[in-house]
Parts: sequence; structure tokens; C-alpha cells
Amino acid sequence: MNDLISSFTTFDIIIILIYLTITLGIGLYYSRKNDKSTTDYFLAGRDIGWFAVGISIFATNISSEHFIGLAGSGAARGLAVGQFELMAIFILVILGWFIAPLYIKSGVVTVPEFLGKRFNEASRKFFTYLSIIIYIFTKISITLFAGGILFYKIFGLNIYSSAVVIVLITGLYSMVGGAKSVIKTSVFQGIVLIAGAVLLSLFGLIEVGGFSGLQEKLPADYFSMFKSISDPDFPWTGILFGAPIIAFWYWCTDQYIVQRVLSAKSINDARRGSLFAALLKVLPIFILVLPGLIAAALFRDIKTDEAYPLLLLSEFIPTGIKGLVLAGLLAAIMSSLSSVFNITATLFTNDLYKPKHPAASERELVLIGRLSTTVIIFMAILCVPLVKIIDNEIYLYLQSVQAYVSPPIAAIFIFGLLSKRITAKAALWTLIIGETIGLSRLVLEMLVKSGYLSNNFLAVFLEINFLHLAIILFVVSSTILWTISLLQKNQVNEDAENYTLNLKFNLKEVLTFTGSTGTNRNYRTNFLISAFIVVIIIGLWSLWY
Repeated sequence: MNDLISSFTTFDIIIILIYLTITLGIGLYYSRKNDKSTTDYFLAGRDIGWFAVGISIFATNISSEHFIGLAGSGAARGLAVGQFELMAIFILVILGWFIAPLYIKSGVVTVPEFLGKRFNEASRKFFTYLSIIIYIFTKISITLFAGGILFYKIFGLNIYSSAVVIVLITGLYSMVGGAKSVIKTSVFQGIVLIAGAVLLSLFGLIEVGGFSGLQEKLPADYFSMFKSISDPDFPWTGILFGAPIIAFWYWCTDQYIVQRVLSAKSINDARRGSLFAALLKVLPIFILVLPGLIAAALFRDIKTDEAYPLLLLSEFIPTGIKGLVLAGLLAAIMSSLSSVFNITATLFTNDLYKPKHPAASERELVLIGRLSTTVIIFMAILCVPLVKIIDNEIYLYLQSVQAYVSPPIAAIFIFGLLSKRITAKAALWTLIIGETIGLSRLVLEMLVKSGYLSNNFLAVFLEINFLHLAIILFVVSSTILWTISLLQKNQVNEDAENYTLNLKFNLKEVLTFTGSTGTNRNYRTNFLISAFIVVIIIGLWSLWY
């Protein structure tokens, strides 16, 4: 239990303390005079440049479940789990070029507010409550579970005690400083987590004898990214058609990510920041999945989600590097938790409190934001026992839960932006029915695993791969959406045409490079970045097909 901490030197501990000191210092420094308006507190004054946008998106996304989960799945199945990261890259490009400009031009603070403008207030409220629930059961609980594994290995704390420590440390600057503190600390944390992960991967690869040595020690199947259609985890049909549905929901409609682009100081900063994040998303295959393969090659009978901690425990990691790697892990945990605290407060204040109190002053709304952040922090602590339900392979558990909730949301956003015919009532009922089906699968899965239910019909339903289920649920949701909309063809929202026209205008503008000289130059630069990203993905697919 205390093996890892006993392998740490004083120098390692000093590095970790320096990291924590700098993080808290940055967070508290940027909390000064950050309560004048909701724009300052929730969107960092809409004054964030592209570099900070991109690296904060990456740091917000990469959390402890990626370090523990991606390495664990890599140890169990090889490189195939990296497909989720590659699919995310394509959707980030779409976010930067087409979706982010729509959000920014609309002037909204949150995605539910955008949904309310496109459809109605009922859809806005439903989506707000749904988002907060999803954050509790996925982002908060899973981050705490994965972080708890690390703290247990390092300090001997049980998973609940460690989760409380993580929440309290992170909650301090999140509550006081708001979005600017969260984003500025995320930039530093992103750099630290990348540096730590890169170093561990390099030393691990050297220890195993390089990539050729790794290939000699592992089955050839570990280096194949495309699995058969019957594969229980990564069927190629699910990867190509189901994973993008999950990715569109996460990267283009989830406030957790979108709040970063809404904080950008211009459309170009939001676009280039998204493309920079897409470029950074190539890294996880090499610095998070690959360590899992290295662990599988070095250790026999490895338990999947212990792959990364075991590597960190190894003697071949030099003094000082262990401290930096652990600092990177802490950075991943803290950046993600601070983001979800701030974002949940934003949703509550902007989409639930403000509509009921339209006369509330800016300072009152900021105060409500701080109070709601505090409440979320204590709710996170109360929800710590939920980590008991999490599957051993954390990353697959996360992807499966997202597969059950994302298709209805993806359907109403995609078709709601493409066609003015989609009605408010159709959007609301698609959300209600689609989420009921998806969450029913999740509940049944838990009941069957716990031994409370067992029958042949349920077995057939539960045997459907979660990625294939995402495809089916997207088709069902789209059918419901269009059926109700066509039955209500005379009840189209008058403002709906503005959003579909904005998307078409943005598409035409991008494809024809129309605009000022400076805009055209930005388009060309961003286009070259996008092309470079696509070439990298195709190259990886060609190498590990």
C-alpha cells in the first residue's frame, strides 16, 4: 500500500509541493477583481487567446480517468482504445470551423441558453438539469474514483478520504476565482501533465527495448486499431459510426468544453484554439495508451487499471521524474474538477436562477455563482460513495455511459442547425424519450451486474455493444424528431431560420475564403493546420490498421 510513497525521494515531494503552490498561486492571483460581472466570472471576460483556449480544452478533457483508464484499456486490448481520441480530433475540427462561430455570434453564455433560443425554455431547462446530472455521474464521480486509486497507492488513504482531499483543494480557487482562474490554472496544468506523461512514456519505452521490443513482447492484435464487427469493445462499425455521435455531443454541445471557446476573445481565437486542441489530442495515444502496452509487456497478470500506477512505481523512473509525473496526474485531476465546478455553477446561475430573477444584478449573479459552486463541491463529496458502481475499466465505463445519453442530444443539435423545420416540441420529446431509453439501458446494466435481474430478453438487449447502441439510439431519436416536426409543420419557430442561415453563411464563408485580408490569412493558416491534422490521423490509421 505504501510502496509508491516509499519510492519517492524528498526531491519528488518538493516538486509536487512546488506544483501545488504555483497552481494555487495562479488561481488566487487571477481571482482578484473577477466579480464585477457574470461575463468576468463565468467566461473570463471573453478575453482568452487561442493558445490558452486550446490547451485549457485539452487539460479540461484529460483527467485521471484518461491516465488510469486509457492505460488500463491499452494494457488489456492494445492501441484500439485510442480510436476514441482520434475521432475526437475530427469533431474538434468541426467545432472550430462551424459550431463555435455560431455560439459566439449568438452571444450566449451557455449551450442550454443557445438551445432555448433555437427552440424554447422547456428544452433549455430540461437540458440544463440533464447536464448537471451527467456531470455528477460521469465527470465528478469517475474523476474522483480514478484519482482515488492514485492517492491510495501513494498516500495509503482510502478512496473516500482521498476524494474529499482532491475536492477541497480544487474547490478553493474554483469558487473564488471563477472561469479566469480555472482557465489560467488549466494552461499551467496542461503543460505539466503533458511533460509528466511524455517523460514516463519515454522512460518506459526505453526500459522495454523501444517500439520493436514492445512488439516482440505483445500479441500482434495489440497493434491493430480496427477490430472485427463482433468485437465486444471496439467493433470497427461502432468506431466509425457510433464514436462520432458521442464525440459530437461531448465536443460540440457539452458546456464542459464549449465554455472554453465561449471565453475566446474572437472567433478566430476560438477556431484556432479548437484546432490546437485537436492537434494536442494526437498525444494521448503515445502518452496515455502506449504506457498501458508497456505495462502489459513488463508486468505479468497486470490488473488493467493499475497499469499506470505500476509504471510510476517502477525503479526505472528516475528521481525527480516521479514527482513530475505525479504532478501531471494531479494537474489532470484538478483541471477537470475545477472546470466542472465552474461550469455547473454557470449552468445553475445562467439557466435556472437568472430566468426566474430577471432583475438580479451582476454582483448578485456572481454571488449565486460562488454559492452554487460551494454547493456543488459539497455534493461532490456526498456523491463519493457512487464510485463503488464503476467498472474496472474506467475509460470504457465512461464511454458506455456517454453512449447512452449522447445520441438524442446530438440529433436535435445536428438537425436543429441544419433545418428550420425542426420544432420545439419535437426537440423536447426527443430528449425525453431518447434519454429515457438510454438511461434505462444504464440502469438495467447495473441491475443485471448486481444480480438483481436476470432473463433472456434483457440479456439480448444488454449484449448490444454500447457503440452500436449509440447508432441505434441516434436513428430512433432522429426518427422521433422528424416525425413530430413534420406533424407540426405549421408550428416552426420564427427565429429558427436565423440559426440555419447562420450555419449556411458560415459554411459558404469558410469554403470560399471570403472576408477581409486578415480574415483570409487566418482562414488559410487554419486550413493548413486542419489538413496537417487529417494527414496525421490517416498516417496513424495506415500504420496500425
